[in-house]
This record gives sequence, structure tokens and C-alpha cells, in this order.
Amino acid sequence: MARLVMRSDGMHMPAPYEVRAFNQAAASENKIHDDAVAQRFGFKGALVPGVTVFAYMAHQPVARWGRAWLGRGAAECRFLKPVYDGDMARVSAAKEGDGLALLVESGGQRCATGHAGMPPPRAAPAVDALPTGVPSAERPKASEESLAVGRALGIKAFVVDRALHATYLDEIGETEPLYRAEDLVHPGQVLRLANFALLQNVVLGPWIHVASTIRFHSAAHIGEELTLRSRVTSNAVNKGHAIVTFDALVVADGARVVAEIGHSAIWRPRQVAEAEAAAPGMHHSA
Repeated sequence: MARLVMRSDGMHMPAPYEVRAFNQAAASENKIHDDAVAQRFGFKGALVPGVTVFAYMAHQPVARWGRAWLGRGAAECRFLKPVYDGDMARVSAAKEGDGLALLVESGGQRCATGHAGMPPPRAAPAVDALPTGVPSAERPKASEESLAVGRALGIKAFVVDRALHATYLDEIGETEPLYRAEDLVHPGQVLRLANFALLQNVVLGPWIHVASTIRFHSAAHIGEELTLRSRVTSNAVNKGHAIVTFDALVVADGARVVAEIGHSAIWRPRQVAEAEAAAPGMHHSA
């Protein structure tokens, strides 16, 4: 069980949470999770996925608010520095307004920051508030056109079965018993569906998840069919990096909104753009 510590003002706060980071995407098409490729980009080794780092962060709000946070909580996260496979990641929480300021530290670095809270209840968006999209069997290469503003990025229906659920919880080192006891899909798995929206719709080279927001409207359960509806809201270059941002809804069994997501990723890092400019016609595959 998560430990809580009593502050001087009587508020119970989650104790720091430590987990040994694990690169869940070593076999991914995204080669930023491969040691050799990541090192060419100046990193020490393969990056642990941002959605995995978020999964570590999510331990703290559940420690603070319990199951209620999975049904109507909210969070935002920004990834600043890499977390590397095998390193210890320490997630701390501090009071910030009515919520928690979250910090992930690893290898002596501030790797991610965020905020989690329990906003006032409001109705979930309609299931069809965002467009549905069907991934193409022939994915186009990621570009300004294939990730144009307004494009819908759908995913194949995804079911977390009992075996996948157990493997995922083991891989992220989750110690909160709630997920196994109540067959609840972990919030890291929910956010991961936004990555699927990119992976299933375009062919990407090395890319980096940089930030997300998420607001839950209901908990997802083992065995439910999860889909994602989305719309690209921006695709622009900042400091040489091409960054795509999209809004998304995670829907359970086609009938219930699980979460609203805002997702941002560098789909073409500056280093790739510079290499392409130096060698026109050179093809960079995923």
C-alpha cells in the first residue's frame, strides 16, 4: 500500500515513491528507445517512454485520493530529461493549491514535472465530440500533410486482458494493489492509447513524447474494448523540432468516455531535420 505522511497542517501527503525504470518499448518501431539510435541523438542510452514515466507519476495521486482519482481526477505532465532503463526513478509530491505538484528525478536530474488534482465534477464530453479515424493499412510517412491540423487519428480497438494487465503492472513496478483487486486498467495504459494514434496512422522516425494532459471521467476495466477518437490541433516547428499536438477521447465499449487527453510529441527532431537538409533525398525510416 502507498504510504502517506502527515504535514504540519494536518494534510496527508503521499511519501516519495521509487521504482526501477524499465524500457517497455525496446522492440518498438520508435528507435529513440534503442540504445544505438538514442546515443546518436546525444542521449546516454534508450529512453524510457514518456507514457511509462507518467505511469510512475500516477502512483502519487492514487495514493492521495484512491480510486476516486481514476474516475474523475486530472493530471498534466511535461518530460524534461530522459529516464533510462535500469535507473531508479523517484516520484515526489508536494501540495500545490488544491492538488499535488509532481516531480520525477532520476540520475540526479529533474526528468519530469506535473500536477494532479480533483477538479470539480462536470459532465463528460459526448462520445462523438471528436471524429473517429480508421488507421490505413498503408501508413503514409509522417509529414506536415499526413499530420495536418484537423486530421482524425483513430486506433484499432484495444482490449486489456488479464494477462496483458498483469504484465503491464509488473513492467512498471506498480505496488498499488487497487488495479489487481478491482481489475482496473492503469492510467498509464489509458494515456498510452494516444501514442497508438501516432504509431498506427503514420510511419515515424525517432520521435519523442514531450507533454500530456489527461482528465478522467470513468475508470476503464479489464476486458472492455477501448478506442480513441482524436483531432490534430497543431503541427508546427519550435526550436527546430516539428511538434504535433492533438486532442483525444478514450472511449470504452463505444459508449462511455474514459478520459480526455491532450498529447504533444516531437515527430521530427531537429537532428533529423538537419540531417535531411544536409543530405537531400536521404530516406529516414522508422
